[in-house]
Amino acid sequence: MADGTAAEISITPDPGTARAFRDVLGCFATGITIVTIAGADGPAGFTANSFSSLSMDPPLVLWSPAKASRRCAAFATAPYFSIHILGADQAGLPARFARDGAGFAGLDHHLTAEGTPAITGALARLDCAHHASHDGGDHLIVIGRVLRATRRTGAPLIFAQGRYGHFTPAA
Repeated sequence: MADGTAAEISITPDPGTARAFRDVLGCFATGITIVTIAGADGPAGFTANSFSSLSMDPPLVLWSPAKASRRCAAFATAPYFSIHILGADQAGLPARFARDGAGFAGLDHHLTAEGTPAITGALARLDCAHHASHDGGDHLIVIGRVLRATRRTGAPLIFAQGRYGHFTPAA
């Protein structure tokens, strides 16, 4: 266009426009989290950008694993979980907990009082008790009651339009 703005593209979400719909959703920048549980075979983690605060009183947060994930059932039924909000300096961690990633192999971590793995160096961590789960289409909405919250200083890791980046707050 003459004024420098790009042409607007409009779609109706359906199976034939799934990629275009993902591109629309990708315009919303999100943080990156790793959700951890004490799994039946040891510590387990799940990379998720579907995280949000929900309530201050009581303190509730939510995240949404894909139902098609082979790990969904374990995370949906875990009585406790920890959500790690990643810092810009942790761009290598999401792949460790994506499909067929290295997971906790060689990764520095300790256990919380509830037994969930806590990844050392996360920008923030929310230790949660399972509060509720709800259907969310092809995802499950998992709500956790925050038992403890910790943070360090630093810039958050951001994901938008299929790429990682960071945001540096003004001084």
